[in-house]
Amino acid sequence: MDAFLLQILNGLDKGSAYALIALGLTLIFGTLGVVNFAHGALFMIGAFCAVTVQRILNLSFETLDLTQKDFLGNPLKIKTPYIESWFGQDIGAAIIDWSVPLAILFAIPIMVLIGFVMERGLIKHFYKREHADQILVTFGLAIVLQEVVKYFFGANPIQTPEPSALRGSVDLGMMIGFQVNEIVYPIWRLVYFFFSVTIIAGIFAFLQFTTFGMVVRAGMADRETVGLLGINIDRRFTIMFGVASAVAGLAGVMYGPLNPPNYHMGMDFLVLSFVVVVVGGMGSLPGAVLAGFMLGILESFASTTWATTTIPGINQIIIYLVAIIILLTRPRGLMGRKGVMED
Repeated sequence: MDAFLLQILNGLDKGSAYALIALGLTLIFGTLGVVNFAHGALFMIGAFCAVTVQRILNLSFETLDLTQKDFLGNPLKIKTPYIESWFGQDIGAAIIDWSVPLAILFAIPIMVLIGFVMERGLIKHFYKREHADQILVTFGLAIVLQEVVKYFFGANPIQTPEPSALRGSVDLGMMIGFQVNEIVYPIWRLVYFFFSVTIIAGIFAFLQFTTFGMVVRAGMADRETVGLLGINIDRRFTIMFGVASAVAGLAGVMYGPLNPPNYHMGMDFLVLSFVVVVVGGMGSLPGAVLAGFMLGILESFASTTWATTTIPGINQIIIYLVAIIILLTRPRGLMGRKGVMED
């Protein structure tokens, strides 16, 4: 039972990233009808927002410590972060320690701005083009963004550690009646899961309970009719593109401590995320979230020693096998709508 619960937790952890990225993809497709292959790059840029904040907070100046000498008898050079000189050593060190969560404040406006620029500068010209054209141009944009990040940050992964207070593991088993150390799980993975659930719930609440969200949902169902009512639905859809970009960016910011950011991490998640979207049903927000967590859990169980020993490589193909089975039995996906990408 403890091994089973651990695999469920691992699956929810993986599924959180899948669901967040797939949610953003579905928001863009559901509102604008654009198949955005650059969405994985937005996830990557979010992760490098955390890297940027970490580097900014660690900017330092050198001073000579006359009380300490090196082996040649010269005073030692001491590096002091500017943030510590401005706010004091304790507060400055705490700010640096919490650089990843603080990067959320930096990433939101940056990702929204990038989303606006992408949509207004490039993607709006492909609304009425074939989906194949949209895929080619957004995939090309993803490669360009990937190479830009590689140029500025290098090809090697960059560590973005979580706050020291959230390192280590917590004994979840004791909380639900198991023996000590039977179900021990990393704290940051739990943080990432709850963070993802909060973002997902916030997006659904925004679309369900706000006037803006209700208009967007109406526009997703019948764009022309909403436009005839005198509502500038295009402007609202542009805003939703920015929101979707921010969702992908936030997923990347918080994922950094789990997997050090590198320039190709967006591509690593892109294909899997599109599989999630297709399995959940193109244009279906609940379907994207459901499929994300479901496939994450399946991948987790397929990665166990028993599964990989019984069927070598099953952990690499399980998501695609499930996608094939679901699409053969339900061509529109789990919660897909009639008429979406069927013309």
